[in-house]
Amino acid sequence: MRLLNTLDTILVRLIHWVVAFVGLLVAIALVLGIFSRSVLNAPIFGLEELMLLGVMWFYMLGAVLASRERSHLSADFVQVICDNPKRLRVAALFSTAVSLFIALMFVYWSWSLVSFGLQKGQSTPVFGIPWWVSQYSLLVASVLFVIYLMRDLMQQITGRAPDNPPTDVE
Repeated sequence: MRLLNTLDTILVRLIHWVVAFVGLLVAIALVLGIFSRSVLNAPIFGLEELMLLGVMWFYMLGAVLASRERSHLSADFVQVICDNPKRLRVAALFSTAVSLFIALMFVYWSWSLVSFGLQKGQSTPVFGIPWWVSQYSLLVASVLFVIYLMRDLMQQITGRAPDNPPTDVE
């Protein structure tokens, strides 16, 4: 278990750095694109496709962090209408199980998408960057979703679900 926690800590640190770096690059590219188009009247050719690749990874890795920290959006109305701990636990188990099933479908779908992109050799029009570079972000994120949802489900089954989810990197 200690090895898994160490790997998780390393992975999360890496993801934090990648998200920060890519987010900064996308913000700079957006400002540069707006400035060149509106002030210089000379759009930067291909900037949008580079931003699209970055935004895909930025968004998916951010979703992974939210999944890990259990801070993603949820419509948790069950806690509002019920205060029975057993029913709340059953509702949480059901919710996590459904989320895990959907994440597994997402893995299948994203693998199919990446495989199709590799098979067809699709690429961006300006720089010729293979489409699977951005599509792979969906696969990476969906696999990590499954891992974190399995963790959540096991913690809920064993009654060890933390009240305060992990929110920081040590």
